[in-house]
Amino acid sequence: MTATLDFQAADFVADPYPHLSELRRQGPMLWHEPTGRWLATTHDAVSTTLRKRALGRIWNDWEPVGEMESFNSLHRNQMMENEPPAHTRLRRLVAGAFNRGHIERMRPRVEQLASGLLDKLDGTVDILGSYAEPLPVFVIADLLGVPGDDHVMLRDWSQAIVHMYEEGVDDETRKDAVDASRAIGDYVREVVAERLKVPRDDLISDLITERERGGHGLSAADSGVGKLSEDELVASVVLLLNAGHEASVNVFGNGIHALLTHPDQLARVVSGEVPVLTALEELIRFDAPLQLFERTATTDVQILGETVRKGQKVAALMGSANRDSTVFADADAFDVARDPNPHIGFGLGPHFCLGAPLARMELEITLSRLLERFPGLRLAGDAPRRPTWVLRGFERIDVSLEDS
Repeated sequence: MTATLDFQAADFVADPYPHLSELRRQGPMLWHEPTGRWLATTHDAVSTTLRKRALGRIWNDWEPVGEMESFNSLHRNQMMENEPPAHTRLRRLVAGAFNRGHIERMRPRVEQLASGLLDKLDGTVDILGSYAEPLPVFVIADLLGVPGDDHVMLRDWSQAIVHMYEEGVDDETRKDAVDASRAIGDYVREVVAERLKVPRDDLISDLITERERGGHGLSAADSGVGKLSEDELVASVVLLLNAGHEASVNVFGNGIHALLTHPDQLARVVSGEVPVLTALEELIRFDAPLQLFERTATTDVQILGETVRKGQKVAALMGSANRDSTVFADADAFDVARDPNPHIGFGLGPHFCLGAPLARMELEITLSRLLERFPGLRLAGDAPRRPTWVLRGFERIDVSLEDS
């Protein structure tokens, strides 16, 4: 069946969920003529798409190639845009930093950062700009060993780059992304040069060590060819800087807005009736921070009765999957006690979000400490959405703390 939905339409970007519901009604796999790709609409179709090894992340450089090189290089050399064996090699280099034990050792620092940011809040504030946005950048900066004071600059560069993941990118967006890619690449190369002279106890120093070891400890099948190149090192660090806070900020923003517009559900969390960890999963499901993840068929493959030909793309609509009523009872309702909650907010398969444990820990702390400190938190006016859909979030969320 063919779909003709306009993903750039204002009403879709403002609230995609009624439109996504109609897509699911039409079928689990739909051909989308305007973009020339398949749409996986249901939980089953999205799960199958993300797990199929015949559907991979195949990077194609943006054109003109020379003009776009700074942006292209950051993507063709990082794990998210590669498949095994390159993906396996690159992912393993950083995986140790995100294991559960290491993440838990970071908990006191995250607690300290959250408390310090909350101490500065008073009256009416933009809870995104003053709290949700700085904290994850501080955390990933600590992990990588770069100055936390650079968080505004890093956030701006990241925003310019990820705008390229949206539908209908214009020339200004492309230019901003190229400029930001060049700036953040130069920034990371300077840090790498410093660590080559004086190593520290941080992830960049660890990656440099792995670069020199040439993937020591990996099997021949997984190690790929050669050692970690400088471009791969830089691209891996930039990916962690970008991904290390984008998801956390948007989950927090979408989630706190959902809580503040559903006071009955907020009360269940504030009172302790529903644990924050349980509520977090519903925050991720209800208004997914990442709505679409694209895969490309490396060979002809069948998905739920439809043949995806080699070279064709499949857009896995993750926000749609998270509202599938065949999996989630009363799927359009916001229920902080929902359990089980098999959402796909962090993806599935080999590209499952490596930073999911860190994001969950950050979100648990930021939400818990905020509601403990300001249990009477309330919205102070309309919250404008970012004019994007693939990465769904808010521009700002003004809240009042006065009655808390």
